[in-house]
Amino acid sequence: MSVDSISEVPQGAKVVIRSHGVGRAEIEALEARGCVLQDATCPFVARIHEMVRAASEAGTPVIVVGERAHPEVVGILGWTNPPGRTVMCAQDVDALPAMERALIVSQTTMVRSRFDALCARMKEKIASPDIRPTICPATRDRQAEATEIAARADVMIVIGGRQSSNSKKLYQLAKKSCPRTYFIETADELDEIQISASDTIGITAGASTPDCIIKEVVARMNDIEKKVPTEETQEQAVMTMEDVESTLVQLRPGQVVTGTVVQITEDEVCVNVGYKSDGIVKKSDLSSTDVKIGDEIEAEVVKVNDGEGNVLLSQKNIINRKAWEEIVAKQEAGEFVEGVGKEAVKGGLLADVMGVRAFIPASQLSLRYVEKIEEFVGQTMTLKIIEIDKTKKRIVASRKAVLLVEEAARKKELWNTFEVGSVVKGVVRRLADFGAFVDIGGVDGLVHVTDLSWGRVKHPSDVVSVGQEIDVKILNVDPERERISLSYKQTQPRPWTVAGEKYPVGSVVEGKVVRITTFGAFVELEPGLDGLVHISQCALTRIAKVEDAVNVGDIVRVKVLDVNTEAKRISLSIREVLEDEALDSVPEADEFAMDDDQI
Repeated sequence: MSVDSISEVPQGAKVVIRSHGVGRAEIEALEARGCVLQDATCPFVARIHEMVRAASEAGTPVIVVGERAHPEVVGILGWTNPPGRTVMCAQDVDALPAMERALIVSQTTMVRSRFDALCARMKEKIASPDIRPTICPATRDRQAEATEIAARADVMIVIGGRQSSNSKKLYQLAKKSCPRTYFIETADELDEIQISASDTIGITAGASTPDCIIKEVVARMNDIEKKVPTEETQEQAVMTMEDVESTLVQLRPGQVVTGTVVQITEDEVCVNVGYKSDGIVKKSDLSSTDVKIGDEIEAEVVKVNDGEGNVLLSQKNIINRKAWEEIVAKQEAGEFVEGVGKEAVKGGLLADVMGVRAFIPASQLSLRYVEKIEEFVGQTMTLKIIEIDKTKKRIVASRKAVLLVEEAARKKELWNTFEVGSVVKGVVRRLADFGAFVDIGGVDGLVHVTDLSWGRVKHPSDVVSVGQEIDVKILNVDPERERISLSYKQTQPRPWTVAGEKYPVGSVVEGKVVRITTFGAFVELEPGLDGLVHISQCALTRIAKVEDAVNVGDIVRVKVLDVNTEAKRISLSIREVLEDEALDSVPEADEFAMDDDQI
């Protein structure tokens, strides 16, 4: 017996776990009921269980690319804690939150191209994705074989259950290469398929399709082949008037035909399509009015009889169909398309792409949040098709994806221009405790706090401010990690190289006491340049210790006694400044002289 829930399993029963596998909770529940388990889980699926279990225990989020309701995916999710997420389309990826890391696995029957496309999109959301393409090799090989056979066949038959995931994917893949692809469950369905003697027929089947059904289909195909008239038997037939009429082209609405223009009027073009009556195309339904008698054109049958015995034709549907096919081809090839914004709607923008309506979600309009979607109405933009619903003929496009590609190309080109050792202009964008981030033409580089100044820096804001334009020197470039190291101080002269010019002997300058020792006080004249005031030069009178005259943090006036740039020493004096000030305050002798009248 087969069961759908644990509650249906009798106590102590022998239980076979299906190949799709089940979750940890189901295993534990069966063991609790005393059941004897025979685990028939596919080895590839079991390997996925182990991957997601290990990731969950390590605290790594799990994402499964597959159908959430599929038994295999349900089983995989049963080994995640907290519960994993599933994605099956671009919208699912867009709904994911930004993540630092995640393990990405696949349903074993997933089409590889779809898995790769979704993973590429998820890289925009996940900083460090761990991608594991866990597609079963047998499934992958069967899909490749089906694609190869379909490319050579006129008619492709896919045998399998309509609820089977891998069978449905085989059908979808075959349909891309062979438009006349049919999905059947039994041989009886072959009767509804039109097959001619010249058709090359390909057959494939899903992994779970019973051999007996496959053999029955092949046998039925052999019977059909024997019943289809060959060219030899047709030539031997006696042709009656009915036979002559049957050799004429058979038309039906929706059929595409090729004919020769035989007459042109003011409003219509008459076309010979090999039918017992000519076809009529209204000029308004032509792809181009630049036609002349004798031209061969392609058109679609709208009506076999327009009421006057003529075949009504149109080229508009063909144009739309070709545009759709071209859009699908460009999407599959990863090429961009041009579109024009038509209407702002809830959640995004409607655009015209080669005559086909496309929806651009608001999140896909720009690299940044778009407040006024209507601003894009009337704009021509380059788009990437990110999703196609072939059944409903709907497409979802992204302008953001194109901008990201262009931005990546621009950055790559920009990275190639950076040269270690060169000096470039930049703008300070933001500050952190460890340094300043500087924009050098669209790429942010880091000036570490130690490279901001030749002197000691407590915080970058002591040296630079946000929005300030500065020159920086490129120290190191790492394109792979997109990191660039810069230096601000190396664009400035080293303090000691110009100390003799800036602080000539005898000059009086101000400085800040930054350090005190038993033999004197060090005064900072500028960042990276300190001078020593010996204890004997700290005051007018003899002092027992330096602190009797100055303290750390004091701003003092000092006279330069000596500058030794090679030894990086500057001798300073506070005492001489005080002496000079004392002399300046003594009145000159004339101030004390008295006039004769005062004697």
